[in-house]
Amino acid sequence: MQPAQLLALLAAGEPLSGAGLAEQTGVTRAAIWKQIEALRARGVPIEAHGASGYQLPWPLQMLDAKRIRAALPASLQRELGALEVHWELDSTSSELQRRGAAAADLSVLLAETQTAGRGRRGRAWLSPPGLNLYLSCLKRFDAGFAALSGLSLAIGVIVLRALEQLGVAGAGLKWPNDLLAISRGQPRGKLGGILVELSGEYQGPCAAVIGIGLNLRLTPALHAQAGQPACDLATLAAGSPPDRNRVAAALIAALADGLRQFEHDGFAGFVADYARHDLLHGQPLQLSGALGVFDGIGAGVDARGALQVRVADGSLRRIDSADVTVRRA
Repeated sequence: MQPAQLLALLAAGEPLSGAGLAEQTGVTRAAIWKQIEALRARGVPIEAHGASGYQLPWPLQMLDAKRIRAALPASLQRELGALEVHWELDSTSSELQRRGAAAADLSVLLAETQTAGRGRRGRAWLSPPGLNLYLSCLKRFDAGFAALSGLSLAIGVIVLRALEQLGVAGAGLKWPNDLLAISRGQPRGKLGGILVELSGEYQGPCAAVIGIGLNLRLTPALHAQAGQPACDLATLAAGSPPDRNRVAAALIAALADGLRQFEHDGFAGFVADYARHDLLHGQPLQLSGALGVFDGIGAGVDARGALQVRVADGSLRRIDSADVTVRRA
C-alpha cells in the first residue's frame, strides 16, 4: 500500500479504524500504522480517536488531473502542452527543467508533495501532502530575457486574479515575489510564493519555468516550521477553502490568460493592478543586501518591475536584484 492510497481513503474526513483500513487495502494493521506515522512525519495532521480509528480534522481533496482539465475552458484544454498530477516530486519546477526541449509550451505539473521544494534564494518550501498547492508551468517566449523584466511581479498579479475569481479576498503582494494575507491593510502572514527560472538566450528564444506554492491549509506544526508569519486560504475563507482542484484550474486558466497578456504587453500591462495590491507602497522599509543596509519609504515599482524606495534626501533608489531582503521598518 502506498501513502497516496491511504490519504485518499482518509480524505473524506470520516473516522476509519485501523482494522477497516487494513481490510480495505489488504495489508496488516501494523503496515497501516507505519504509513500513518509516515504521513504524520510529512505534516499531515492525522488524528487517532481510540476505537473509532484515524481521522483528518477536515475533508481534503486529492488532486485529479481529469477534474482539473474538465474545469478549464475548452480552448485552453486544447492549448495546454501537458497537465500532470504526481504524488511526489523533488520539485515540480525541477522536473520541468529536466524535460528541457521535450516539454511543450504551457506544460503544467502539480504534485501532492515535494521533497525539495524551492523558494527564493535557495530557501526550502514546505510541501506536506494533500494540504496545499505546488504547481509549475513552462512558458516559452520568442523574445529574450531582456523582454521578461517584471515577469515574477506579473505572476503575482495573475495569482491574485485567480483568487478573486474564486471569491477569496484579503491578499496582497510584497516585492519581489511573495503573496501575503492582509487584514485592515496589515500583513497577516505569507500566503504563497513565486519562483521564476529562465533558460535560453538573452536576445533570442527563451523559456520560463514558473513555480507557485499556495497555502490552502496550514496546521499549527506547519506554522511553527515556517519560521515566519504564514497564513492560508482556509483562514481567508472562514475555515472552508475552495476545492483544491478548483483552485488549480482557476490558477492554470489565469496563468494562460495572463501569460498571453504579458507576451503582448510586457509588465506594462500589469503595472496598474500591481500598484493596487502593492503592500510596500508608502511603508517605511529597511533593505539589506550586497550594497549594505538602508532605510526608505516604498514608492511603488517602475515600468520594469524594479522596486522604488525614497530615501532620506528625497531621491529615489531603484532595486533590481531579487537578492535583497526587504522588511517593513
